[in-house]
Amino acid sequence: MEIWKARKFIEQHSTEELSLTRLAKAVHISANYLSEKFKKTTGANFVDYVARARIDEARVLLEDVDLRISEIAFAVGFQSLSQFNRVFKKLLRKSPTEFRASLLKRSKAQRVRKSDR
Repeated sequence: MEIWKARKFIEQHSTEELSLTRLAKAVHISANYLSEKFKKTTGANFVDYVARARIDEARVLLEDVDLRISEIAFAVGFQSLSQFNRVFKKLLRKSPTEFRASLLKRSKAQRVRKSDR
């Protein structure tokens, strides 16, 4: 139950500065217990889980070509653009710029297919 609450809290607050201590207080358990239980239940440690949640949000925002990548990085909760780029590439095996380019390419291909009908 605590881990479900913790995951929900991360979802709702992923764009904010998050710490294990803050999360533990929010779900009323010790940080050490939360850390151990969180890893066992989710398969990811707290830091990796938060990073994944932020990158998932960034993937959605990258569809908006009017948003700069730096704006997206800060909007989803990263403290620096370099940290965002490093984590994004580690998790998705491409940079945010490459990811956006692949989205645009896919979108363009879908429009072409629709117009061929």
